[in-house]
Order: sequence, then C-alpha cells, then structure tokens
Amino acid sequence: MKVILKQDVNKIGRKGELIEVADGYGRNFLIARGFAEEATEGKVRELKQIQKTQKIKDDKKLKTAEETRKKLGGKVVRIKVNTGEGGKLFGSVTTAQIAEALSVQFAVSVDKKDLKIDETIKQTGEYKFKAKLYTGVEAEMVLKVESE
Repeated sequence: MKVILKQDVNKIGRKGELIEVADGYGRNFLIARGFAEEATEGKVRELKQIQKTQKIKDDKKLKTAEETRKKLGGKVVRIKVNTGEGGKLFGSVTTAQIAEALSVQFAVSVDKKDLKIDETIKQTGEYKFKAKLYTGVEAEMVLKVESE
C-alpha cells in the first residue's frame, strides 16, 4: 500500500514523502492515527505540485542568499561601544548588536542565531565572523569594535 506521510514518522519517513508500507501497517497504524493518508492518484498529483512549488521557492531563496553573500562578503561592520581604560568594554558585544548593525549599515536582516563568532568580544579591535544566510551559504565578514 502506498501512503503519503502527513508528519515525520520515526524510522519511516518525513512529512510529504510517498512511501510503500504493508497494508495492515498503513491502515491500522499510520492512517488510523493520522500520520498518513492513502496515496490516491489525485493526492499524488497534488503532492508533486506542492514539491514543485517548494523547489521553486527554495531555488529563489538560494539565489537571493548568494546575491546577499556577494554583497556582504569581506565587508566591515562597525560598532561603537563605551570602553574603559586600555580599550576594555563594559560587558561584551553580542550577536544581537551585530545583527542590528548589519541591518542598519547594509539593510540586510540576519537572525542573531545565524551569526558565528569564534571568541567573546570584550575589547576594541577587529574580529572575523560568519553570517549564515541560507543552508550552505555563509558570508565571511569583519567586525570592527571602536570606542565612542
């Protein structure tokens, strides 16, 4: 029996997959519990159309991410902070501050969770970081921390 999964099922498959299972398992477990639906001709056609549309959207997002990477790659993001003696900061520079600086300086919104910095920034200077724009697409940039 062929079924289309409505949600991820452990050791069986992911949501939206068309899989072949035993008749009893499909009817008595997957369909009965709402994990899947029977794969009729119309449902299979609908699934293929949804997958086609999703692929177009993913390709568009990837293209946009590549263009953004070209725009941001190697750029310098400047942040001005309050400092004490010797260039030490009061606190540290956070990824949220960097994300805000990116949106202000380059008009690009990047989630703070998608910024990767190797070290804690507690002094003025230059630091390298990466901004994840899409799956497999990262822009390497430089953060320049300056005192006010």
